[in-house]
Amino acid sequence: MVQMEVCANSLSSAIEAERGGAIRVELCDNLLEGGTTPSFAQIKLAKLMLKIEVYPIIRPRGGDFLYTDLEFDVMKADIIACRKLRCDGVVFGILTDKGDIDIKRCAELMKLAKPMQVTFHRAFDMCNDQFKALEQIISLGFSRILTSGGENNAIKGISRLSSLVEKAGTRISIMPGSGISIENITKIIAETGVKEFHGSARSTIAGKMKYKNAKLNMGEGRDEFAIEITNATTVKNLIELANSAE
Repeated sequence: MVQMEVCANSLSSAIEAERGGAIRVELCDNLLEGGTTPSFAQIKLAKLMLKIEVYPIIRPRGGDFLYTDLEFDVMKADIIACRKLRCDGVVFGILTDKGDIDIKRCAELMKLAKPMQVTFHRAFDMCNDQFKALEQIISLGFSRILTSGGENNAIKGISRLSSLVEKAGTRISIMPGSGISIENITKIIAETGVKEFHGSARSTIAGKMKYKNAKLNMGEGRDEFAIEITNATTVKNLIELANSAE
């Protein structure tokens, strides 16, 4: 059975993910920045309301994955909060300025995260050597790696994804993500042989505001009066297609 993790941009999206058959949500805010740590309340309510696994992303800001001491302290505090809320896992990744895995800092966060499972996120796609990074991440004790194969999306990185799956064997799960859709999921599963995948399965719906001030926009490049939310039907369809791949 090929399983799906949904990148949920809100509690509402997480609920839709569960309805659609996802086994896990990576709970995030600010997907336009690649995802940042959600609020304490979102995490707490997700754990109260969902039966599936909840993995908050631990990322204090958008941008690169080289963090200041202050940002690292924030990450540590967020992991402790997730552990106290009995989250099933967390998602993080830290690099050095040269594009290597920051082994020391990742190891420190791994200790704080126990007994939660941990996913190394797409900071992996910014590494200078993914195969070297793969071995280091395995040695640190991560459960899985979320990756597009070092490309903008999983389809472009499909060859690298296949190589990573082969190299990893049963030691760690390689979970493709980025740009996965109804149109390409069958090809990705068939050519990589992965057992789980990651996607947001989002749809855009109209907001319910009757008055709209058309003179301003609160966020760049987006419709101020539209809402993006995971669609349970799309989740269900993706899982069915993934399991039909030969």
